[in-house]
Amino acid sequence: MIRKRNTTMPAGQGLTFWAQWVAAISVLILLLCALAVIKTGEVETQYRILSVLMLLGSVPAYSMMQVYHKHHGYIAGLGRLLAGWLVLLSGLMVMAFITKTSELFSREVIITLALSGFALQAVLYVPLHNLAKRYQQKIQSARKSIIVGTGELALDLADKLARHNNEPLIGLVAAHDHPLPSHSEYPLLGNLAHLRDLIATHRIRRLYIALPLAEAEQIESLYIDLLDSSVDVIWIPDLRSLILLNHSVSEIEGLPAIHLNESPLTSYPTAALSKALLDRTVALVAIILLSPVILATAVAVKLSSPGPVLFKQKRHGWNGKIIKVWKFRSMRIHDDQEVKQASRGDTRITRVGKFIRRTSIDELPQLFNALQGRMSLVGPRPHAIAHNDYYTGKIDAYMARHRIKPGITGLAQISGFRGETETIDKMEKRVELDLAYINNWSLWLDIKILIKTPFTLLSKDIY
Repeated sequence: MIRKRNTTMPAGQGLTFWAQWVAAISVLILLLCALAVIKTGEVETQYRILSVLMLLGSVPAYSMMQVYHKHHGYIAGLGRLLAGWLVLLSGLMVMAFITKTSELFSREVIITLALSGFALQAVLYVPLHNLAKRYQQKIQSARKSIIVGTGELALDLADKLARHNNEPLIGLVAAHDHPLPSHSEYPLLGNLAHLRDLIATHRIRRLYIALPLAEAEQIESLYIDLLDSSVDVIWIPDLRSLILLNHSVSEIEGLPAIHLNESPLTSYPTAALSKALLDRTVALVAIILLSPVILATAVAVKLSSPGPVLFKQKRHGWNGKIIKVWKFRSMRIHDDQEVKQASRGDTRITRVGKFIRRTSIDELPQLFNALQGRMSLVGPRPHAIAHNDYYTGKIDAYMARHRIKPGITGLAQISGFRGETETIDKMEKRVELDLAYINNWSLWLDIKILIKTPFTLLSKDIY
């Protein structure tokens, strides 16, 4: 399904988002005021200002993390609520640091607000989320729909509507006298000649046109014919044969535009900034915390064999730009003209190199690449330029993985596709996962991948 671009709030966050947000922010402001009164006997000016900043800052923070999204379960919803709350608190802390006003606030009040604030929101979340889901189900149950089309696209759409309980699907209507495939579980209501009668009989409120591009000439006549009917008409373009990248629909001066291939970090105004802030903040903290390991590894590499501590290799970065990716040197200096991936039993690897590769410690210098802005913490892993040249043309959309910054870890790596890719099939699967990451990118996805990465560091496929 192609999503409609919305630069203000993710899809699915309409009335239900605002209702839950009002309840949550009201409780937070009441809590802050109560804590201020307990501490000082009144709500002083700085706490009033903080209340306003919480009110204003919670909207972008919670909408960015898709808090209160109607499709989230309770566990995922609470996780996103925590992430949104942490983003809001981080923003307020940065603002207090920049304006040098942090000393105006009681630490006891702020710490209690941070802990109790999330606890209260979590307690509210379950009943509010349940009420929101019931409200959505009530609206959707009255919105009956049918699909014009009997091909694979129509069946795929029917499966998705049924899976998400979007609205009651009455059945399918054939554009021609085509029978439904034998594996279909949806009723065939008739053909286009019966369409108006079907709409009236079943009180249809929404009609989906899911025809292949070869039958596109029927779409216009069908749309014109239904203009005087009280039914919403939605066209689902058949683009499954294309390899889409961050596809979406927008409007350009009144003309509908389908974006087939676009970088997600240029599609949304705040996307690149929010990802860059996450990358550089976490990279800096990780460098500080892991500095003993980094220094010890540098000494061990230097003593293990002659040569530099760091191995710097040119690789393709964002939009194909050449960057230098840093790693701790794990191999002896050699004069191979051909760039070869490390493999099991590779004689070029030193004893120290074997350990740091096995534990992924050799990748730690890439934290500095992330701090420089050349790489991201999460993204498609950068391959050697020679490997890119080899696979380009052999794998469809191979170079499309460079439409986003390369990462230290990625969706492919936590999904078991780390290490050597000695066959085309393995590289195809890695590319497929890289493109899936690009198409579904969000800060929340980055956070989940970062959390899962440590559990994959001892993969048996790393040499």
